[in-house]
Order: sequence, then structure tokens, then C-alpha cells
Amino acid sequence: MGDPMTYDLVIHNGTIVTVNSDFEIIEDGVIGINDGEIADLGGLDEGALPPAGKEVIDAGGGIIMPGLINTHTHLPMTLFRGLADDLPLDTWLNEIIFPAESKHITASTVRWASLLACAEMLMGGTTACCDGYFFEDDVARSVKDSGLRAVLAQGVIDYPAPGVPDPSENINAATDYVLRWKNNATRLSPSIFCHAPYTCSAETLTRAKSAAQDLDVLFQIHAAETKSEHDRFLSEYNRTPIQYLDNLGILDENTLLVHCVWLNDADMKIIAGRRSKVSHNPGSNMKLASGIAPVEKLAGYGIPVGLGTDGCASNNNLDIFQEMDMAAKLHKASTLDPTIMDAKTVLKMATIDAARAIGLDHMIGSLETGKQADLIIIEAHSPHLTPMYHPESHIVYTAKGSDVRDVWVAGNALVRDRKLVNLDLNEIIMQVNEIASVIKGS
Repeated sequence: MGDPMTYDLVIHNGTIVTVNSDFEIIEDGVIGINDGEIADLGGLDEGALPPAGKEVIDAGGGIIMPGLINTHTHLPMTLFRGLADDLPLDTWLNEIIFPAESKHITASTVRWASLLACAEMLMGGTTACCDGYFFEDDVARSVKDSGLRAVLAQGVIDYPAPGVPDPSENINAATDYVLRWKNNATRLSPSIFCHAPYTCSAETLTRAKSAAQDLDVLFQIHAAETKSEHDRFLSEYNRTPIQYLDNLGILDENTLLVHCVWLNDADMKIIAGRRSKVSHNPGSNMKLASGIAPVEKLAGYGIPVGLGTDGCASNNNLDIFQEMDMAAKLHKASTLDPTIMDAKTVLKMATIDAARAIGLDHMIGSLETGKQADLIIIEAHSPHLTPMYHPESHIVYTAKGSDVRDVWVAGNALVRDRKLVNLDLNEIIMQVNEIASVIKGS
């Protein structure tokens, strides 16, 4: 640490996993925070006292690390957790989810379901997410109230959608949403999300991308998720989904491609050349039997890849710790190579690489001086985390969301001693259960 001074917040007595460019791990570390930013961090000499702070937090020998980042969510879909499991994607989407959304997704249900998602993510150590859904104004209000950091996109689809019954208004609705939230809320960044190249026409895709470019916001889209999608585009257009999108001018450095399971080398070269980003959702991909994304090859092309959970209807939870564990093991098993997707690589995918994927790496994703103080403490005094030789290995293979003790975003405490600071969890659960009883009875 630098010269003695008084900080707004001091966190000490923990192992700091910085995830900086050198992947420094600092034992007996201390962090000083001022005005929501990391002012200084380093190690304490044996016997030295931590610097003075208006508030001083003892990490209790736990792990201090960047908050996790979920690069793909549909927050209101917590409402459909477990509603339709063990189905193919086409059946799940067209016969269950789309009808349920048309009947039960309203501004009010979105509000409570989004609050539930925020509570779940915060209590599990996620401090930022990238979302795309409908009634996104209500999603944004919920996220703002929770204190989370987020990129939040209004959904676009060429069918009547919740909040946008006339598909001809889908781009206008997305543009108006972005204008309402752009530069009007700290921690929140608006975005535009086209559902998929098979649910959005070429005209819709190009108009939505043009709007995102004009507004200088992230453009998101599901792409190359299933074999049926891949085969359909080859049959109808003689192009893969990625080649189809590139031919329309959709891919650039402000495009986030979600799933990217069915890719060939030509696709990956296109993605790399356009400097687009990828969100990897191993849990959802496995559950829907979509396949295994070639993440190790994407990394070889220098493509930033962040981890995501997808919505709770296709994953059942928003736990990035679980996603890290699955990602590491899935790719080892599929390649028969135990060195693939090592702990450091996967941890980066949940932090700094995730931040790169959604355009926030200048602010978050690692613990470094000048970055936002988005960080968590993992309680390490438990049987399954004892002993601890390599903290990064514990984070990926051993830790659980329930091990998170404290959470800060921009230096603001959002979880303390495993309890939410800003949200009434009992009220949220009660309200969601009441909505769920209506869904169950319909």
C-alpha cells in the first residue's frame, strides 16, 4: 500500500485474487477504496496494521476477488424456473416458453421476477450481468434498485411480444428504450437484443444493428446455438448462421454473439476479424442438448469469451460458480485433455474476459487501482474449502455461490454477512410465488 491515508472503505485479512494482467495473488492483502473506486491495494507486512478507513472490513482469511460477471441472462425468466425441463430447444421454446410469455409476462411480473434474479445473483457473488428481454424498462428499474451493474437490452423479435404487440414497432420500441436509459443511470448501460437470425428477418436484423450503431450501444443476438439452426441456414442460404449475419453487416466490435456452439473455422475467423465477442453458456447448452461450443478454439483466435448462465428457464439458476465448474470439466471431457480450460482461464472468463465481452473491461473485471470497486469476499473457513493451496482452483472447482459472504458494487455494500442490503428477499419470494401459483393454475 502507498502512503498512510484514510479511505472510505478498507478490506483486509484476505487473499486477493486480482485477475490483473499478471494474475497476481496477494496473501494477507488489503484494499483501500475511495469514491467507489479502488484507490490502492497490496500486501501487509507481518504485524502491520491495515490503513485507516471510515469503515474497515475483516475478510476473515477468505478470498477477496472481482465480482463475477454473467454475460447472458434473461432476468425475468426466473419466473419460469423448472416450468419445462428435459425438452428439445424447438419444443421448449415454441410450445412452452413463448405461450407462457404471451400469457404471463407483464410489467408487474417482470418487476418481481427481475428482483428475484438480482437477489439470486448478488447472493451468489455476481456483481454485473448482460441481459436481454421484454418490458426492459421494468427490468432496468429493478436492477437499479438492487444496486447491480448491468448491460440491459430491449428484446426484438418478429412476432407479437410482451409489451410490443405490433412487431412493426419492435425497432422503435428498442430505440426509445435506449434513449430513455442512455446516460440517465450510473451502473446501467442500455443495449439492443435481437432474439435470433431465425426469429428476426434480415430487414429487422439490419435495422436493429443500425440503430445500435447510431446509439453506440452493444448489439446482442443468439447465434449458431443448435444443429437444426446450422442446417437450416446452410439449406436456405448456403451459409452458416455466422456467415449469414456477417453478410448482413451485423458483426463488429460491438456485437455479442450468444452460444456459438455450431461453428467451423471459417466462422471463427470471421468473428475474430470483425472483433466480435462471444458469450459461452455451457449449462444451458448441455441441458438443451445443443452441443459443446469450441471455446478453446475461439480463445486460439483471440476472441474474448465470457461465461453466461442464460435464463432460469433453460438453466434453472444464475450461479456463475457452477458455470465455471461445468465449463472447465465439460471441455476437458470433450477434448480428452485435462490441461484444457485450466482454472485461471475459466476464472478470467467469469471476470475480466466477461467484462471485455460486454465492453466494460476498462471499469470492472479485475482488482486494480482506478477500477470500480466491484468485489466479493468468499468465506474460506469451511470443510470443502480446506486446505487451500491455489485460490484460483478453489474458486473454479470448489467454491459455491453460498460461500459468498460480502458483495460490493462501486464500493456500495449490497450483501453483508450473506444478507441483502437493499432488497427485501422475503417480500420478493412471496410475490413471485403468488405469480407462480397463477401460472401453475393456468
